[in-house]
Amino acid sequence: MKINSQKLVAAAAKARLGSVSPYSKFKVGAALLTKAGEIIGGANVESASYGLTCCAERIALFKALTDGKKNFVAVAVVARCDGGPMPCGACRQLLAEYAPDAKILVADSGDLKVVREFTVRGLLPSAFVLVP
Repeated sequence: MKINSQKLVAAAAKARLGSVSPYSKFKVGAALLTKAGEIIGGANVESASYGLTCCAERIALFKALTDGKKNFVAVAVVARCDGGPMPCGACRQLLAEYAPDAKILVADSGDLKVVREFTVRGLLPSAFVLVP
């Protein structure tokens, strides 16, 4: 499947508008692409108890999974930071379990035309996953 990187990054930028980040003011958006061409967006949600905060990537993934979506081919992540935001370890782990073959696209919301591309396996080699 051909991935339209600019379209997916634009969807992540739009999802970023839904960020609930009253503490850090660090707004992050993510857009997950299924093999069927569906795009599911998500934004970070913060809690005063920082450990309960949830990243945009996980929000998008959880929305997709609970709606019965699977076969993910790419995820875009957008925030205002040089080079774009990299997924944290928890997000990398969940992507390794549910989207192991996905491409990861990151972009700075200040310049959506510059997109860096990674693979889940490249960001989390030798991931811990259970074989069903």
